[in-house]
Amino acid sequence: MFRTSLRRTLCAVVAALVLPLAAGARATADTAADVGAGAGTAAGGLRSADAGAGYWHTSGRRLLDSAGQPVRVAGINWFGFETDNRVVHGLWTRDYKSMVDQIRTLGYNTLRVPYSDDILKPGATPVGVDFSGGKNADLQGLTSLQVLDKIVGYAGQSGLKVILDRHRPDSAGQSALWYTQAVPESTWIANLKALAGRYAGNSTVVGIDLHNEPHDPACWGCGDTTRDWRLAAERAGNAVLSVNPQLLIFVEGVQSFNGASNWWGGNLMGVAQYPVRLNVADRLVYSAHDYATSVAQQPWFSDPSFPANMPGIWDRYWGYIFKQNIAPVWLGEFGTTLQSTVDQRWLSALVSYLRSTSAYGNDSFHWTFWSWNPNSGDTGGILKDDWTTVDTVKDGYLTSIKAPGFPPGPGGGDPGDPGGGTPACTAVYSVSSDWGGGFNAEVKVTNSGAKPLSSWKVTWTWPGAQKVTNMWNATYTQTGATVTAANAAHNGSVPAGGSASLGFGGAPGGGGVPSVSCTAT
Repeated sequence: MFRTSLRRTLCAVVAALVLPLAAGARATADTAADVGAGAGTAAGGLRSADAGAGYWHTSGRRLLDSAGQPVRVAGINWFGFETDNRVVHGLWTRDYKSMVDQIRTLGYNTLRVPYSDDILKPGATPVGVDFSGGKNADLQGLTSLQVLDKIVGYAGQSGLKVILDRHRPDSAGQSALWYTQAVPESTWIANLKALAGRYAGNSTVVGIDLHNEPHDPACWGCGDTTRDWRLAAERAGNAVLSVNPQLLIFVEGVQSFNGASNWWGGNLMGVAQYPVRLNVADRLVYSAHDYATSVAQQPWFSDPSFPANMPGIWDRYWGYIFKQNIAPVWLGEFGTTLQSTVDQRWLSALVSYLRSTSAYGNDSFHWTFWSWNPNSGDTGGILKDDWTTVDTVKDGYLTSIKAPGFPPGPGGGDPGDPGGGTPACTAVYSVSSDWGGGFNAEVKVTNSGAKPLSSWKVTWTWPGAQKVTNMWNATYTQTGATVTAANAAHNGSVPAGGSASLGFGGAPGGGGVPSVSCTAT
């Protein structure tokens, strides 16, 4: 049984509707390979709140950063570039920087960014971006690829990593194979190489997911070059590495192997007999997808032993690759509306299977949850329909598997929080542009204390007649020349050593840079 394409269909429909408005079970006992690979090394985490230094590479089942430190992909899918919008969704109501800031504050360290080959067509431009009130001001007039550059740039500045996901050949819909009549294999590979070259030297982009969810008639190891996804992944992966040998190559599974069927992209059974062979060592990561009943029914959900049967299912299709120390395994998509009891039990069991950070550190499965977007028809998202409010219940399920160095989601406890101490923060004011008649500026707030902040506010006084004209990521009052700005709902929580920011427009320009005081609780 395979997953339906309902999620993709409804995403496109919802986007079309909104555009006019905007212009249980613990995993089975680990094998002996767990011990040899260092299970239980929770101390092998990150040294800061960043995802990990430089480009990453593999070592057995682990990912290591450029300093040789183990890292964990603990991220979120933010889709839209693969649709007719040709840009991440939600920019019809929010500024992209505020989205990245919120993702970072919630403790996700990686963005998986789906795209279609349409964004590489000459002149491809985004649709449905709101520029009112100063939102997305630096995206005006840009092509889709240039907007992607901006998102990658700000994500990197914020300490996040990016995995590009070739989600579809074009915005019309998902394809079973990596090519279609309109988008041949040669175009697929040429575009992968173009993206690899575009971000060469920019270690924010750590890798490329070569093609999303290959499924029947795609095969693994059958030898038919028109259907054998394993061989196609080798051709594409080696082409990417010829342009940028530092990138990770993420290879998803298929649907069926030797009569056993799983989710689209979720069957990696063939790796045992037919591993992917790349020309550059230590660059291969295998990827699976897994879903709950809100996406489609599967026979294992009605098994009397559910959810105790699930670790065996996951072991069979993809978990064995990690447990036998063959390569890292990344669960690139998993999600649910979380409405049914079955789905709640499924997610609880899956999170346990992925290995908690407190127990295993970065010696764990990697993951990016589907999705950030609320307009995913059969899963919903971490954000609710207003594109601002966090689904704290859904986010809370993921708290135990977020990466070291990041805070838990709202409502979750942080076992590493030392407690005690007085909340403290500092703030830095910077002007990004000044054209005389007006200016744009940013205030970055940093938690300088030893405990997480629950809220903050900043105050400054201009020496002249400047006035705030609009502000994002905060609310404000202005009395005379004095401005007091308080955090928004999504960025008040700041971990020790972490930061949040607000931005604003003002007039007139030429006001210089005032000193800023910061108060935290």
